[in-house]
Amino acid sequence: MKNLLLLFSVLLLFSLLPTPLPAAEGATDSAATTADDDLFSADPFATEEVELQIYDPIEPVNRGIFWVNDKLYFYLFKPVARGLRIVPEPARVSLRNFISNLTTPIRLINCLLQLKGRDAATEITRFVVNSTVGIAGLFDPASSNGLAKKEEDLGQTFGHYGLGSGPYLVLPILGPSNLRDGVGRIGDLFLDPLTYILTDAETLGLKVVDAENELSLDKDTYEGIVKHEIAPYLFIRDAYEQNRAAKVNK
Repeated sequence: MKNLLLLFSVLLLFSLLPTPLPAAEGATDSAATTADDDLFSADPFATEEVELQIYDPIEPVNRGIFWVNDKLYFYLFKPVARGLRIVPEPARVSLRNFISNLTTPIRLINCLLQLKGRDAATEITRFVVNSTVGIAGLFDPASSNGLAKKEEDLGQTFGHYGLGSGPYLVLPILGPSNLRDGVGRIGDLFLDPLTYILTDAETLGLKVVDAENELSLDKDTYEGIVKHEIAPYLFIRDAYEQNRAAKVNK
């Protein structure tokens, strides 16, 4: 927890930076850049494009962290993920379902904080159905019956109540974020029941396993971006902010 408080202090320091300035010349229009993968695409149900002016006051630092993350991805994280592909895909999907089911309280509480009663009821129903019929969450029969997971987190809750995204950040290992979402990540840890059941080391280990497992199921989205985009840093920055704005405004 000491490390979390330290990270929170660093993020809080960014909140003291000057108010956002217009986007720098050469930055791409975030409404014009989308990707097929959900992590980098705007909400498919959005009816209007959202024009954003992205505040990136520490771009040189962000680019440095982006470079390190890129090397870690290609030389460590993705090779490990490819090694996990020896495990049959249905088993890896079941692991993702299991962990997602355990973290239902994060989504549920954020639905309640946003006064989204119907979405909260959906999350409760999903948890009951998947924990029973789905055998402790290993399977996801709820989605097959029209009960889609409600992707809500504390960053979106802050945005729901009008808090701006703040300066764009590239977090070590974790990747694209911003001040609001970075603080939200820390808050969500306190909403996660696993934080109180497992030790810090166990919680970290589970999140590493979850991230590597998720990466093993990915269809090389990041590789496609690096290969086809002239400026991957700008593409991912704009797509991230566009996607988060769409989720907040849905």
